Amino acid sequence: MAKINLLPWRTERRKLREREFYMMLVAAMVVAGLVIFLWIMWMDARIDNQDRRNAYLKDEIHALDSKLEKIVDLEKTKSKLLARKQIIEQLQASRTQMVHLFDELVKTIPDGVRLNSLKQVGDTLTLEGMAQSNASVASYMRNLDASPYLTHSDLKKTEAKGTDKRNRFEFALDVKVRKQENPDDAKNGPGDTKGDKNAPAAPPKEKNLPAAATPAGAVGGMP
Repeated sequence: MAKINLLPWRTERRKLREREFYMMLVAAMVVAGLVIFLWIMWMDARIDNQDRRNAYLKDEIHALDSKLEKIVDLEKTKSKLLARKQIIEQLQASRTQMVHLFDELVKTIPDGVRLNSLKQVGDTLTLEGMAQSNASVASYMRNLDASPYLTHSDLKKTEAKGTDKRNRFEFALDVKVRKQENPDDAKNGPGDTKGDKNAPAAPPKEKNLPAAATPAGAVGGMP
């Protein structure tokens, strides 16, 4: 006798397939959730790592800023020390220069000339005094120009004052203090070309010298 299955097998198979589908769907959702969770954890780790790197860079930048401030302060201190050093060197040089300067003032003054005042502003000396004649003043200016420490004398005034022949003319002149860059300059003197055969000859200077001989009635408009 043949066996006939009268049970609803199609319905049972449909239910089985539905269960399998839902199980696969749940498994896919679990896998997707796991993947998303792992991706979020990986991104959080990267963000934390970048935050640590940023914090490290900020600390290093802050440390470098502090070092730069110290370097700037050191540069300022260095500039001040160099300025002080330069001033001290100038004072050391001027200390010996003043000795030579006063010595030259004594050596260059000719007979018949007397100084009343001396004033220095920068590298300019202003000399005021009395002289017997304009020729004495002219000789004094030539001596100043020939000095290794003085140069460029410039006559400001010369006037006849009083009747005293020894102190008849009152004069005022400016003279430049020569810069001594080389110790040999003072020995050789200005315009000395013995040490240099190829040195060009210095051109003659035009000086505002008083007349060598001036009549008594022609000075200062006096009759």
